Amino acid sequence: MSIENKVAEIWKAVLTVPAGQEDDTFFELGGESISAVRLVSRIEDELDVLVDVGDIFEDDPNLAALIRTVQAKAAEAEAA
Repeated sequence: MSIENKVAEIWKAVLTVPAGQEDDTFFELGGESISAVRLVSRIEDELDVLVDVGDIFEDDPNLAALIRTVQAKAAEAEAA
């Protein structure tokens, strides 16, 4: 499964995204600290990519932005 699909699956599971709100940001979807921890923990566990909880709080990403962040961090890890 691609990073994009896996991050989308995790996002939808953690935030329970209602129909029609797929482009909403983390906070618009009711995200809070425990949701952010669950997101980054599952991304780390399932994709082996480290994302900082601070990235979620500082950027208030929507799904597309989070996918870009995870892809960039995956690429950084591969290059290291």
